[in-house]
Amino acid sequence: MKLKGTLLLLLSMLVVFLSGCEPLLVLDPKGPQAERQASDIMISIGIMAFIVIVVMVLLVYMLVKYRASRLPDDYEPPHIEGNPILEGILIGVPIIIVAILSFITVKSNYIVESTPEGYEDQEPLVIYASSSNWKWHFSYPEQDIETVNYLYIPTDRPIEFKLYSFGPITSFWIPQLGGQKYAMADMVTTLHLAAETPGEYMGRNANFSGKGFAENTFTVTAMTQTKFDEWVEEVHETAEPLTEDTFEQLLEPGHLGRMTFTGTHLAFSPAPEHEHSDDGMDSEKQHNMHAKHAAHE
Repeated sequence: MKLKGTLLLLLSMLVVFLSGCEPLLVLDPKGPQAERQASDIMISIGIMAFIVIVVMVLLVYMLVKYRASRLPDDYEPPHIEGNPILEGILIGVPIIIVAILSFITVKSNYIVESTPEGYEDQEPLVIYASSSNWKWHFSYPEQDIETVNYLYIPTDRPIEFKLYSFGPITSFWIPQLGGQKYAMADMVTTLHLAAETPGEYMGRNANFSGKGFAENTFTVTAMTQTKFDEWVEEVHETAEPLTEDTFEQLLEPGHLGRMTFTGTHLAFSPAPEHEHSDDGMDSEKQHNMHAKHAAHE
């Protein structure tokens, strides 16, 4: 009775604690890339849960069937070795599981590293996302706008982030829109995302980068294209221009609130020339893309 009471108490406490938990952001996707990754996570959880359940059922079966009280006192189990069926199961099942997970992972990796499905015919919004200790700078070359620690994006349009860092290696991550990707000092990495649901999402640096890492976050607001265009017009009417001296001050280590400027730092502090391509982009296409962005500057 004491054991049953203890188990019941532990179960009740677990239910109380879990009832206050918020849903995992990675399992609440708001874009096609995040949906793909959430699906992969659920498949992995399902496979692992199946394995655990099978193992636990077999364990209980063995404990019950071969318990000592059911066998004579002088019982000695027979010596058995080299059972081909058992060895085939022990070796074959893990190989099959790894093969399934590897196939899913590789296929999904190619999908999330390219333009989101359904958006291939649209012109992406290019945003340069650069980090410094401990803040994020977002440059919109096409709109000639720069923001600090917040990001406005239109829904139902592909977003092409160009990531790099003015300090240590950081990791750009918006859990509800897609997976994380590293931002480094001497190269540009590209991340393709899209938001399909208007709303406000959390973004952060997911790579430890010093004492200010915990607050190295930013907010992402997804809105319709019409509202995004209205925001761009408002910024050009009200925001101050970004100067080189101001930008140098922004790069000083520390935390800042949300800031908005007209112009971008790309005009006097361009992104690194070397671009890491994950989608097989050839050098000529990269050169043309840089030329196109330079024209906006």
